[in-house]
Amino acid sequence: MDTNIEKALRTTLEYWDRMKKSHEDEAEDDANQFEASFYRMMDHIREWYDQLGTKPDTVEDALLLPDMAEVAEQLPVEIMLNFETELELIVDGQIREDDEKYD
Repeated sequence: MDTNIEKALRTTLEYWDRMKKSHEDEAEDDANQFEASFYRMMDHIREWYDQLGTKPDTVEDALLLPDMAEVAEQLPVEIMLNFETELELIVDGQIREDDEKYD
């Protein structure tokens, strides 16, 4: 697996575990850290994908690539839909629009 993706995946999984175990007073901060790490991982995946010589046409085909299959294998089932959605944007050549946050 690409080393940048591997490191980002490990970080994302660490923050996922931390978020799942967090107490009420830490929950929001832990969730924000997980979210940021997830999208950093997706940025690394986009960079890796952009360098592929032959790119898959569908998200299903992208998930068959060894690196993506390995990521999908390690991700908790609860975030697979998010992963597949973000991967589909990458395959389609689209950039995710960040939602505006209102405090």
